[in-house]
Amino acid sequence: MNTENTTMPVLFLGHGNPMNAIEKNTFTEGFRKAAEGIPRPKSILCISAHWETSGTYLTAMQKPRTIHDFGGFPEELYKVQYPAPGNPELAAEAKGLVTRTRAELDTDWGLDHGCWSVIKHMYPDADVPVIQMSLDYGKKPDFHYELGGELASLRKKGVLIIGSGNLVHNLRMVNWRRLGENFGYDWALEASEKMKKYILEGNHKELINFRSQGEAFDLAIPTAEHFLPLLYVLALKEKNESIEIFNDEPVGGSLTMTSVLVS
Repeated sequence: MNTENTTMPVLFLGHGNPMNAIEKNTFTEGFRKAAEGIPRPKSILCISAHWETSGTYLTAMQKPRTIHDFGGFPEELYKVQYPAPGNPELAAEAKGLVTRTRAELDTDWGLDHGCWSVIKHMYPDADVPVIQMSLDYGKKPDFHYELGGELASLRKKGVLIIGSGNLVHNLRMVNWRRLGENFGYDWALEASEKMKKYILEGNHKELINFRSQGEAFDLAIPTAEHFLPLLYVLALKEKNESIEIFNDEPVGGSLTMTSVLVS
């Protein structure tokens, strides 16, 4: 499908266990189907939970490296390369759109697993240029929401914007023995249902104010980095657009793979 004069969709992808990068399961099938159902992008801009910085940065190298930012996994996973090209021109354009803060170009980072582990299922030939935008860990949720909104014009230029994290993400409470099972603790399911309700209602204010939502949210979001990419995605939703939720399963008790398509 031609992306000229098309407003590209926006995606939040629950990336979960790094092993999803090399497995075929219902979640990776969901990533693949999401790509098949949208126009082919000219480039991708990804906001990943796994690139936290002091300040806001955009990768601007021609050939971003594949970062294996995890430990304790099979050797097979560390051998995976995702050699998608970068797009320094897009990085510079995105930098120019940002007024909420001072964005900087980065030539050291690359593509972390929050980015490549999902995109490789969507575009397995690694032939779509990819850049990443970092999460400034010193900023409040409303800052991230407003910053996401500043990227809106890129959607009309063939850029697919992806937020990658997990809505419910509490690694300390994961039942590792049951990690392969789709079950959630009561608090995880409570938080997940409330999050989805707010998402579908367009109630972004309550999601921005996630720290005021009670104990279930506090357990679901012990640290913010996996939740914040959702705010970038929601900020880009236009009034006439619809929302589809997919890969909506809990994993290991205290994680959810819930993903969101705005189109």
